[in-house]
Amino acid sequence: EEAIFLRKKITLLRAFSLLIGSMVGSGIFISPKGVLKNSGTVGFSLVVWFACGVLSMFGALCYAELGTRITKSGGHYIYILETLGPLPSFLFLWAEFFAIRPANSAVVSLAFGRYMLEPFFAPCAAPVPAVKLVSLLGYYMVLTLNSWSVTWSARLQTALSIVKLLALALIIVPGMMLLAQGHTENFQDAFDRESLVLDKLPLAFYAGMFAYSGWFQASFVREELVRPERNIPLAVIISVITVIVGYMLTNVSYYTVLGTQDVLASPAVAVSFVQQAFKSLISVVPVLVALSCFGTMNGGIFTFSRTLFVASREGQWPPLFSMIHIRKHTPLPAVMLMFPLVTVMVCVGDIYHLLNFFSFSRWLFIGLATLGLIVHRHRHPELHSSFKVPLFVPVSFTIICLFTVAMSFYSDPVSISIGCTTVLSGFPVYYVIIRRQIFLPFLPTLSDYLTHKLQLLLEVVQQEIKTY
Repeated sequence: EEAIFLRKKITLLRAFSLLIGSMVGSGIFISPKGVLKNSGTVGFSLVVWFACGVLSMFGALCYAELGTRITKSGGHYIYILETLGPLPSFLFLWAEFFAIRPANSAVVSLAFGRYMLEPFFAPCAAPVPAVKLVSLLGYYMVLTLNSWSVTWSARLQTALSIVKLLALALIIVPGMMLLAQGHTENFQDAFDRESLVLDKLPLAFYAGMFAYSGWFQASFVREELVRPERNIPLAVIISVITVIVGYMLTNVSYYTVLGTQDVLASPAVAVSFVQQAFKSLISVVPVLVALSCFGTMNGGIFTFSRTLFVASREGQWPPLFSMIHIRKHTPLPAVMLMFPLVTVMVCVGDIYHLLNFFSFSRWLFIGLATLGLIVHRHRHPELHSSFKVPLFVPVSFTIICLFTVAMSFYSDPVSISIGCTTVLSGFPVYYVIIRRQIFLPFLPTLSDYLTHKLQLLLEVVQQEIKTY
């Protein structure tokens, strides 16, 4: 009875909530341990946190300009495709589907499960099987919601963004109160150079950048944004500044209450903080943290499904995944595709190994996307973007990303080699199936048959109206 397409339902407030909800999640409650472990001291870890914030702002500004130049959804994928060509964009898609996104979702899901169960088992650690079961249940709930309604997913993200900021406030306020009373003993020898290990710094940056990751999420839903040329720059600038201030104050609060050894020994830093600083909230803060992780899962599913949707529309992914549910107007097949891989990674993975595993691929392709901005400016000088950043911003951001990726081979060669192998494994797939379109005789017929049957089962059809 009506045209089938993705509606423009994401206002400035919802875009801000999507960014805040994606950035403030498990990272600030997991990453302090990883940053401190790989930077050596409290002082250097705070420098890393601030540097990661500035670097995130540079990246967010680059993506804001790309979002005004390139009018399609899809984030990293579409920016690399439009600026550097089909091969690097397919390699990103390959790595994103098989490594980056499922590992990232597994990390956030495991953090959700750990914090959700923490009040029930404190002071003991929650059993690992129980953590993984609750992690999967949380992920499946978010998956169902995103399959059901775009509007309700956006509303949930807005509500959970408020919860996230409240969770940070409950950590910041008692920490600042203790700091004002003169509790500065944990900041003694904050910049002890003997504890600094330079070859581990890339891993400290990976942990810090993981906590900030999410500043690029608005670019994934560009076609569903109201007034994107205005709202993308506004949303990213306001949200990133808010998160930088919140993260710096949160880390200072952590270190005011917890010593270095306490942070390194804690499986859940926020819970350890509350146990020492604000015991009356011992059962409240873990739940707030778990809800923060829930919001990050929601934002991740919401945006990555649009990458698969756009890649399918561009001919680099099976056509089923560019289809929309006829009544719900959600990209149902693209939303549902991730759950098998995420399930496997949650069942077999460990948070910190997964973190290093997917960070290599993610920052390699983010660096390529901002390199693409430089290339796009050079190729199309006639384009006048409504938002433009100074050239040194994409240049410096690209150099730092690629340098960190190169250095990480020395820091964690095993995890990084696995990530690199995952990316390179996409080469033969691209040249055989995408470029040459070499198929076994029966494959096209089988593919068409399966697509038709799945269309009937899922009640999905191709988009009828262009939204870009």
